[in-house]
Amino acid sequence: MSTPDVTRRLAAEALGTALLLATVVGSGIMAETLAGGNVALALLGNTVATGAILAVLILIFGPVSGAHFNPAVTLSFLVQRKISLPDAVIYVLVQVAAGIGGVMIAHVMFDQALISSFARPRTGIGQWTGEFVATFGLVATIIGCIR
Repeated sequence: MSTPDVTRRLAAEALGTALLLATVVGSGIMAETLAGGNVALALLGNTVATGAILAVLILIFGPVSGAHFNPAVTLSFLVQRKISLPDAVIYVLVQVAAGIGGVMIAHVMFDQALISSFARPRTGIGQWTGEFVATFGLVATIIGCIR
């Protein structure tokens, strides 16, 4: 099977990234709305939805774009020499734009402000450790699933 042309790969990457972010943010909004203040239940709902859509999107878009959906995954593919530097730069630009679009779609779906800031600070050793672990898990999941 031949490699899809760059336009198809970028379209797949954009659609997959937007759908992933719309699901992650949308399921988070919905989980908080329905959980009645139970943070553990909200987290479980968000995690299940995120894991399910990630698996589906990898299966759909993996054969077309590699299903990166995140600059960290693209960096991993670049280090492994499975993507060229110019393609990696374009992938990252598409991922950022599509990610913003996906978040905006979730906000529209749940009648939220299109663009808003988060009230709680999102920094500290715990936050950065969690981000590292989650990113490592995402990279491992995508690489493992597309094999």
